[in-house]
Amino acid sequence: MRPVLYLAVVLPLALGGCLAKTVVDVATAPVKVASKGVDLMTTSQSEADEKRGRELRKREEALGKLQREYDQQSKYCIRGSQSACDQARRTYDKIQAITPTVPAQPRR
Repeated sequence: MRPVLYLAVVLPLALGGCLAKTVVDVATAPVKVASKGVDLMTTSQSEADEKRGRELRKREEALGKLQREYDQQSKYCIRGSQSACDQARRTYDKIQAITPTVPAQPRR
């Protein structure tokens, strides 16, 4: 009977800390969930800047690729290839469509 009495006295003291931590965890869980949701829904200024920078670089890369294609097609057009002239016109139209979305480079 003594071990049962000993457990009856020690068990509440040992579990007291665990129960208190569980109560705190349960009480703060809604706050943690809500703050995580807000973090996921909002975009910081630095994240927005990074995203804008990536989009600009992609457009600049696309413009550079089109410019190289246009230069190559123009070279063949000058040599007399009608299909290259047609392709150069289409590529030039694509360049004109993308150019307004890429900021101008500052003069040095």
